[in-house]
Amino acid sequence: MSEPAYRCGFIAVVGRPNVGKSTLVNALVGHKVSIVTSRPQTTRQRVVGVTTGPEAQLLFVDTPGMHRRHDTALNRAMNRSAQASLADADVVVLVAEAGRWKEEDDDALARARAARGPLLMVLNKIDRIRPRDALLPLLDEAGARADFVAVVPVSAERGDNLDRLQKLLKELVPEGPALFPAEQWSDRDEFFHVAEVIREKLMRRLRQELPYGVAVEVERLGEGEEGRRIEVRAVIWVERESHKGIVIGKGGEMLKTVGQAARLELKARFGRPVHLELWVKVRERWTEREADLKRLGYEGD
Repeated sequence: MSEPAYRCGFIAVVGRPNVGKSTLVNALVGHKVSIVTSRPQTTRQRVVGVTTGPEAQLLFVDTPGMHRRHDTALNRAMNRSAQASLADADVVVLVAEAGRWKEEDDDALARARAARGPLLMVLNKIDRIRPRDALLPLLDEAGARADFVAVVPVSAERGDNLDRLQKLLKELVPEGPALFPAEQWSDRDEFFHVAEVIREKLMRRLRQELPYGVAVEVERLGEGEEGRRIEVRAVIWVERESHKGIVIGKGGEMLKTVGQAARLELKARFGRPVHLELWVKVRERWTEREADLKRLGYEGD
């Protein structure tokens, strides 16, 4: 009797902002593929998380949250990235928050239904539903919204029911060889992930004060002191001079705090001390210019 054929496929993880898409992808892959904060639009670019097993390789495509704002080139680029991920997907996973369906969820569902391939819904954050019996009508309500292959309740943060989700996805992706080496867990390089770690710390420290037009560009990433440490030089781009003062903080305290937090995570990531230099520079209205977006790694028109 022949062994079952190997399977491999792209799984687009889509939904409105702040439903836990990145947390879900990170939990399924077992690595920090995408940064996570409580602020909407944390994920700005498409990133693929790779998990490889003996039966299948699953390629989870974390996408920017679909939204209705189109007033800047950056917003349009994020929507294009999410839409392109749907067009290329073998399976689409629509993530929604249990008990909180909004108009933006309707938008995400409409786009997901237009994609080819099986459509599965993940109802996330079920740990917040009390009593647990209240989850049953929510599952019925979710299942009635479209012809889903399945509606899977999970808590990405706690890891609840992720085994069932993984099993379903392995059955849904097409037969085919692995596209990435077994040890690779992301399609992005270290420059991207280091920049995202720094941006995450900015978002967490500044919270609502964080200007929308903030981006991080890693200019140098390499070994120093004969391989004993990692050296990183990064630029934090802002759109206005006043924003520069917010990021730096009084007496440089905010930038120092952000740098310390980023350095600690990067030290754990690389297993070596990290020397991190952060500079804050102004590039006016960069979120509105396609050339700047492309230079910073965003998809243009």
